[in-house]
Parts: sequence; C-alpha cells; structure tokens
Amino acid sequence: MTLSIRSFNLGPLQTNAYLLQGDDPQRAVIIDPGMNPGALLRAIEHLTIEAILLTHAHFDHIGGVEAIRNAKGCPVYLHALEQDWLTSPKLNGSLMWPEASPPISTEPAEYDLAEGQQLNLIGHTFKVLHTPGHSPGSVSFLCGKDLFSGDVLFRQGVGRTDLPGGRERDLYDSIQNKLFLLGDDVTVYSGHGPKTSIGYEKANNPYIR
Repeated sequence: MTLSIRSFNLGPLQTNAYLLQGDDPQRAVIIDPGMNPGALLRAIEHLTIEAILLTHAHFDHIGGVEAIRNAKGCPVYLHALEQDWLTSPKLNGSLMWPEASPPISTEPAEYDLAEGQQLNLIGHTFKVLHTPGHSPGSVSFLCGKDLFSGDVLFRQGVGRTDLPGGRERDLYDSIQNKLFLLGDDVTVYSGHGPKTSIGYEKANNPYIR
C-alpha cells in the first residue's frame, strides 16, 4: 500500500503541514495544520479527513486546527500532556509572539496519544513514539519507512528546548534512544525545513554526536 505525502508550508514560521493519502485517494490524514491554512483547506475541499494528528501543540502547528475541524468534522489526536495547550494561548505560545500570531485557542482534542499506541487510518498503521524535549508531549509518528518528527529532529538540526516545558536532556534521549534506533533508510519529515533520513542525521547532524 502506497502512502502519498504532500507538504504545505504554512504561516509566518513556515511550518510543514502534511496531507497523507492511502490507496483510497478520497480519504486523508493531516499532520500539524499550521497557521494560514488556506492552501491546505483548498486541497482537502473534496476529501474525507479521518483525523488531524498533532506532533505537539505549539501555536505554529495548531493554527489551522479549528478551521479544518469545522470544515471536515474530523477528530484531533494529541498527547495527554499537552491537552490543556489547545485551549490556552499562554501554554501554546501564541501570547509570546504577538508579531507572529494572534492568541490561538481551540476546542480540546478528541483523543489522547501515548507511547506505543497504533492508529489505523487511511489503510495504514501509524505508531506513536513519545519524543519529549522540545515540549513535554511531543510525539513522532512512524508509518512504514516514513517518520513525522515534528520539532524534535530536523535536517542537520534539533528542536529548541528553551520554551516552556522544554528539556535538553529529554530531547537528546528521544533522538538517541528512540529515533536513532529506527532504520537508516527511514525518511524523516520534520516540522520545519526539508526532509532527511535517519541514516543521514546519524552521520551528519552536528548537534548529536
């Protein structure tokens, strides 16, 4: 079964939102619908959205949640440690950057995510890896050989840990002891910037040695 992956670069922080489709092109999953989601909304106009999956609840990753949920009636999945962040502009960070975002508040997520959980969506299985450090409830989604890492691991970079709930030790533990245990051929789709691979980051990421 093939997984079609389209990325949308959304909002002032250029957040990657991902639109995933399986063998049935009419059904899709969205990962991290960021701010200014007009292009994404147009792309899903005639699609059934089975779920919105959130890697974490920082404002630049959740800015499009309500618009898409209202348009498509789809449930939102988020780690339990950040359930309160959707409803709180202070916790999701939108109050901290008024030049980048108005205060963002959405309805709570319908479903919690947890380590090791498996979600069966669009004919594929998404395994949940709890990968804290950038934020306490950060998760990565593994679907076959494709990993959606949010703001944990980037091409030759790692997520910042100076935001509320961030912790450098947790971030490096998540990368070294979870993500880097995956196969070198796993493609990494990050929350910002270009895609990469586990093998490339093991060999070239200057932050992880």
